[in-house]
Amino acid sequence: MPELPEVETVCRGLTRCMQGRRLARVEQRRPDLRFPLPPDFATRLTGRRVERIARRAKFILMHLDDGMVLICHLGMSGRMLVSDGAPAVTLPHDHIIFETDDGAVVRFNDARRFGFMDLTPETDLGAHPMLANLGPEPLGNAFNGPVLAAALKGKATPIKAALLDQRVVAGLGNIYVSESLFWAGLSPRRLAHTVQGERAERLAAAIRRVLTEAIAAGGSSLRDYVQTSGELGYFQHRWAVYDRAGEPCPGCDCVNGAVAPGVAPGAVSGIRRIVQSGRATFYCARRQR
Repeated sequence: MPELPEVETVCRGLTRCMQGRRLARVEQRRPDLRFPLPPDFATRLTGRRVERIARRAKFILMHLDDGMVLICHLGMSGRMLVSDGAPAVTLPHDHIIFETDDGAVVRFNDARRFGFMDLTPETDLGAHPMLANLGPEPLGNAFNGPVLAAALKGKATPIKAALLDQRVVAGLGNIYVSESLFWAGLSPRRLAHTVQGERAERLAAAIRRVLTEAIAAGGSSLRDYVQTSGELGYFQHRWAVYDRAGEPCPGCDCVNGAVAPGVAPGAVSGIRRIVQSGRATFYCARRQR
């Protein structure tokens, strides 16, 4: 599923072609995505001007000139594909098509249909069921070490699971939690409530660093994700640990037989892969404690 950097990259691509433009045509090619689309969906959007495009966690928010907000979620395989004018060929899973008043065409393509779109009044946006309980934005001014420490206090779950909880911090997923924990030097097995003080400061800084660098690289293309231009993201080439089991991590001799304290001799060297709550986790047992 696209995480914060991928969604932010998509938002920036959509901003360039949609913000300030009117939706001259909206084509709805099926009645539902993950959920049924709102009644008269295409009709309600046609003619509206997109005042601004923002992101909250993993959600795209298109603020319209009638006080409504179009909430979009990419799901597992959703893509927003932008072209100048109608493409020569539309694809089988192009479910929603937007055309702006200057001729730009945006297609929402979602093979698995785990994405969704909804319309809600801007005044009720914070109370929307998908947004109401989200934690702070990790790139916002309201996020720092003390805020993170307070959210983790009393949590007996592993820190990896706690960071995937969108109520603790918004927008993180499997890739960027693994990467952030590596750069913070924290084991994904560590209990969340022990991440306080200097540990929380290190982790908050690592989260900001990883997300900022991933956005600059256009996100990570693992399977379905592409930028609005159709280009792949490039951050997967800079992963420190994710999907690199058995390889050395940056600046470490963990693959050369060195064993971390508490790790039995003869254990698999290099980056380790474990499963936590059904999700793959990658980490260096030597560097992360």
